Amino acid sequence: MLYKGDSVDKAMQLKLYQRMLKPRLIEEKMLILLRQGKISKWFSGIGQEAIAVGVTSALRPDEYILPMHRNLGVFTTRNIPLHRLFSQWQGKGNGFTKGRDRSFHFGTQEYKIVGMISHLGPQLGVADGIALADLLKQNNKVTAVFTGEGGTSEGDFHEALNLAAVWDLPVLFCIENNGYGLSTPTNEQYRCENLADKGIGYGMESHIVEGNNILEVYSQVDFICNSMRKNPRPVLLEFRTFRMRGHEEASGTKYVPQQLLDAWEEKDPIVNFENFLLEEKILSAHLIETFKNEIYAEIDYDLKKAFAENEIEVDETKELKDVYKEFDYQQINHNSTTKNIRLIDAVSQGLKQSMERHENLVVMGQDIADYGGVFKITEGFVEAFGKDRVRNTPICESAVVSAAMGLSINGVKSVVEMQFADFVSTGFNPVVNYLAKVHYRWGEHADVVIRMPCGAGMGAGPFHSQTNEAWFTKTPGLKVVYPAFPYDAKGLLATSINDPNPVLFFEHKGLYRNIYQDVPEDYYTLPFGKASLLREGTDITVVSYGLGVHWALESLNDNPDIKADLIDLRTLQPMDMDAIYTSVKKTGKLIILQEDSLFGGVASDICALVVENCFEFLDAPVKRVASLETPIPFSKNLENNYLPKERFGQELLNLLSY
Repeated sequence: MLYKGDSVDKAMQLKLYQRMLKPRLIEEKMLILLRQGKISKWFSGIGQEAIAVGVTSALRPDEYILPMHRNLGVFTTRNIPLHRLFSQWQGKGNGFTKGRDRSFHFGTQEYKIVGMISHLGPQLGVADGIALADLLKQNNKVTAVFTGEGGTSEGDFHEALNLAAVWDLPVLFCIENNGYGLSTPTNEQYRCENLADKGIGYGMESHIVEGNNILEVYSQVDFICNSMRKNPRPVLLEFRTFRMRGHEEASGTKYVPQQLLDAWEEKDPIVNFENFLLEEKILSAHLIETFKNEIYAEIDYDLKKAFAENEIEVDETKELKDVYKEFDYQQINHNSTTKNIRLIDAVSQGLKQSMERHENLVVMGQDIADYGGVFKITEGFVEAFGKDRVRNTPICESAVVSAAMGLSINGVKSVVEMQFADFVSTGFNPVVNYLAKVHYRWGEHADVVIRMPCGAGMGAGPFHSQTNEAWFTKTPGLKVVYPAFPYDAKGLLATSINDPNPVLFFEHKGLYRNIYQDVPEDYYTLPFGKASLLREGTDITVVSYGLGVHWALESLNDNPDIKADLIDLRTLQPMDMDAIYTSVKKTGKLIILQEDSLFGGVASDICALVVENCFEFLDAPVKRVASLETPIPFSKNLENNYLPKERFGQELLNLLSY
């Protein structure tokens, strides 16, 4: 292998050698410990050290890097104490995830590293968000993110590249093309000659780099990063390398032809660089021995420290507490000046006032800038806040949600508008697997609100009408808000944006322009987990949310003799079960109305909790009323039959007469 050391001084060449040697020696030790059953799993990066070390060495310490599961060199080059890494791999408390996740599935703000999740793809969009935050702050920084050649087939890869290109984000996309995705060779993964060519379709600069040549990796990445800091733009790098061991150790390498392994063994990045340095008399046998002994001593010392650490003791209270970042809710009261406005106006007003209050708040979504969004909620926002903070996105929900996570990591709040709540399905993975789990996993929070225009009754058919809140109330780590009135919508949206945790904010399209209310003109907040008691009575408890609240009001207005407690939940996670218990203990009967189809919905959990906690107070079975177990139909007659509005009135009377 030929090396060109002219652009890298001798001191740096020695440093690069040491930095590659360290992860190699750690790995060799880990493979022994794996066979001894002292760690549970290992993803080997042997043969690929030059990429992780070269890229990390070219980045500044305060620039974020998002590695994969075989990039040990990133962590060691950033000088993370080895005993903390060892504790992480053993599931000990001194690791980065408190035993809640394994391997390199963690991040650390201290070292500006954001580890991957097993779904791989979302981290590319996260890098977009981190880079966008740097761009907004004019920090002149680069964000580097890794993926394997297998990951380039994922939709998230293409969404993230496109978003970075459209927004000129300074992201260095690093593809480690190591020959196999687990056991699938590259010729079964893609047909293009070079993965670097995938950048061309996105108008992106791209290069192929000899990934086993540390000087080529370091010097090229250093040159490119310096250029990106001056001229922000994304760059795609395809690093040619090879994985010398199995995808994980249990996988083995039997599927790899021996001649291929032999050929790449001759390209070992450490052995070849070591020989080069010896020839150049930059390195000596004595110095090699000295470096190895120093690293061995560090490994042994830190391993003893990690092994001596006690196993994690279960603390259920702490486990539950760490699902969410602590939120110090601040009650902000309004003055007496009100104006009669629609729910859509309240949402727009609440969002605009939050933009004024939080200078680090960015809103993103399809057509939300000059056009003002399909519902015109952000109309006039560009004139007020500029296109840096009011950003049209391509149609790429997954990348945008992931980018919102990246913004949060880098200190920027965001509100993402789903054009319709139905479309969140294409961004479902980062919502439920990244945003929801990130605080529990490694203490990072997701300061993200996702606005969800939802609901039937508009004749919009199966793809624009769902109320899919139950997808998210099931997922620990998310908060779910679903107002039924303009006053609640404005105050709860303000609280959602203040809350550092991820919030799904549902806005029923059928209420946007049909429901008016006197709403304070100035900024105010309302607490989560506090239901609203709209009517009081002793006959029965009626619980609902969203449009269902208005259906319930109509039924009660049509039957003035019924004395009911009518509870509007307002937030579904957290949910005010105490309000429901108090009411049921008074009335003895409970009916729950939801627009969503019946099975697996919010009503089912309320029913179960009431039966568990208030059984002795019930005078009748708990009744759930919901939409049919079908997709939402288009025809008005079919849609009316699908929805539970008409059935609710009869079920209410039936339960009262039980």
